[in-house]
Amino acid sequence: MIFSESELEGVYLVKPERLEDERGFFARTLCQEEFSRAGLVSSFVQSSISYNRSKGTLRGMHFQAAPNEETKLVRCTTGAIHDVIVDLRKESPTFLKWISAELSADNRLALYVPAGCAHGFLTLQDDSEVLYEITPAYQPHGTRGFRWNDPAFGIRWPAEISMISERDSTYPDFIS
Repeated sequence: MIFSESELEGVYLVKPERLEDERGFFARTLCQEEFSRAGLVSSFVQSSISYNRSKGTLRGMHFQAAPNEETKLVRCTTGAIHDVIVDLRKESPTFLKWISAELSADNRLALYVPAGCAHGFLTLQDDSEVLYEITPAYQPHGTRGFRWNDPAFGIRWPAEISMISERDSTYPDFIS
């Protein structure tokens, strides 16, 4: 795997290294030893999927409050998404900054999202599915979020939002 650090401290784009032959290719997408060598959390305890029927579906901006912060490895297994991470770690030099990346079934990239960051995405194609590897296990009472278009961040979404849950559309602005 190839780990490329983003502009946000501790957020990495993870690219699988392909072993190709006439049949196609094989690639590891998670290796505890390689993640540990890179200084990243490597013992994910839960996997979840998010299936999204329509292009323009927005999910986010979500995070888990202390002490339930989650580290995530996010990958789009079908379709394509515009994935956004916001750094909410007060001690981080990139506190309140955000990045985005396109994750798709075609590019097979993943984003490593450290604990203390918010996450959201916009589907770029119909029938997009997102796979999350998560640690620790999800705790519903720790769920928090802020408005996807909070002016404090100025997140630039690349397409029109056509579907969003009531919860996500009514989150308040972020207060640090």
